[in-house]
Amino acid sequence: MADQTQPWAERTVEVPPQPGGGIPPQRDPYRRGVASVGANAARTEPFTAVDQVPTGTGWPGEPAPRRPLSWHMAQLRKGGEWSAAGALFAFVCWGIWAISGGGDLAGPFLIFVLSLLVAAGLFALTRLLGRLVLERQLGRVRRSARGAHLVTALFLTGLGIAYLQQTQWVMDAWNWLTT
Repeated sequence: MADQTQPWAERTVEVPPQPGGGIPPQRDPYRRGVASVGANAARTEPFTAVDQVPTGTGWPGEPAPRRPLSWHMAQLRKGGEWSAAGALFAFVCWGIWAISGGGDLAGPFLIFVLSLLVAAGLFALTRLLGRLVLERQLGRVRRSARGAHLVTALFLTGLGIAYLQQTQWVMDAWNWLTT
C-alpha cells in the first residue's frame, strides 16, 4: 500500500533485456520535465562560418557617420535650463543695478549685451574643450551640453552677484544683515 500513502511515488516497469547485448533497459521516454535527446542523431553537416559585415560603427580607419543638424541642435538644448536660469538671474541683478544707478540706460544695456556675448563665447569654448578632451582624447560620445550650460550658468550667476555688489543700497542691506 505504498502507492496510497505516497501518491507521488514513481512507478517503474521492468523491461526485458533487448536482443543486442548489454544495453541497459530504457525508462519511459515521455516523462514530464525531461527532454528527449537523440543519442544516435549525429550531425551530418558542419557549422558554417559567418563573415562579419561592416556596419560603419566602430571599425578602425572608418570615419564616424555624420549626424544631421537637428541631432546636434537637440544635443545643444539639453541642459539649456541651466543657462536660462543663470541669464534670468543676471538680468534681474543687472536691472537692479541699472535702475539704482539712475540716468541713461544705454550704457548699462550695452554692458549687459557684451556680458551675454562673453557668456556665449564661454559656452562655445567649453563645448570646444569638451570635444577635444572627451571625444577625441577619451573616445567618449557626448549626449548633451549640460556641462557647458552649467559652466555658463555659473559665470552668469557670478556676473549677477557682481552687479549686486556694485549697487550701494544692496551692499548696505547685506552689511546690515551680516553684522
